[in-house]
Amino acid sequence: MGFWTDLLLVLLGMGLLFGGGEFLVRGAVSAARRFGVSELVIGLTIVGFATSTPELLVSVQAALKGSPEIAVGNVVGSNIVNILLIGGFTALIASVAALGGDLKRDLRVMVASSALVLPAAAWGAIPRLGGLLLVALLAAYLYAHYRAARNAYDKPGPADDLVAPDTVGMEPLWRSIALLIGGILMLFAGANWLVDGASSIARAAGISDAVVGLTVVAVGTSLPELATSIVAAWRGRTGVALGNVVGSNIFNVLGILGATAIIAPLPISARFLWFDVPLMIAISIAFAVMLTAGERLGKAAGAVMLAGYAVYTVVLFVSPM
Repeated sequence: MGFWTDLLLVLLGMGLLFGGGEFLVRGAVSAARRFGVSELVIGLTIVGFATSTPELLVSVQAALKGSPEIAVGNVVGSNIVNILLIGGFTALIASVAALGGDLKRDLRVMVASSALVLPAAAWGAIPRLGGLLLVALLAAYLYAHYRAARNAYDKPGPADDLVAPDTVGMEPLWRSIALLIGGILMLFAGANWLVDGASSIARAAGISDAVVGLTVVAVGTSLPELATSIVAAWRGRTGVALGNVVGSNIFNVLGILGATAIIAPLPISARFLWFDVPLMIAISIAFAVMLTAGERLGKAAGAVMLAGYAVYTVVLFVSPM
């Protein structure tokens, strides 16, 4: 394809990503209101997991093609992108007030799931049994979330953004479902077109496949999360935006690494043990502390997070390991 065709793919991909993010947020918030479920829960589950699907497809495909480092790097790199880039943009667009107990619990799960990668990296692999364990932990987490949401609805209180079901003036259920499905499909197509177009432009400019994989492809699989969180923050739905980041990171480790290891045991190289995984854990802990310790996550914190991601990207280009 020529340059202009690639550029058109990039522009169309960006349009689909933001349009899909808008549809996904509208459908998810409408469903949350209709069933009396917290928007944070919707962000952590439906939105967070749906926008992680590109990472799942890339990692499974890499495992099937015998490229386990791509699968592991995709998950670790996407988690770093989610916190620094997506969390940073969310804080810049709409300052996030410190949230309550539900978010603190989920942040602990995010940090704990990230920490699970460290012993696996020290061991040098995630075997099939380890993959089954990760998937089982994800299932337990989802079940616990479901029970907590139902209990909160049965005994309503001031927790989070829980609302009683109210169908007056709301989207019909079929339209909410159509918005969710349409948003997910648009995110899929947009991510694929943007990654394909940007990769072709980068290669034509003489940038190596390795650098393209570490930058364009890694960021590309996180673009649905970015688009969805920006749209949610712009609409004032910070619960959906933060839940999307936290839920995606949990799903990336427990769901994607777990499912990929079940398909093909994942060897983990030493570079992940000494650099990427510790960095991912440190960033996860810092993000959790910022969200729970202060009164709000403001524009200054968002700027620091974006600057941190810029430094990380420069390190990848200057001293690739």
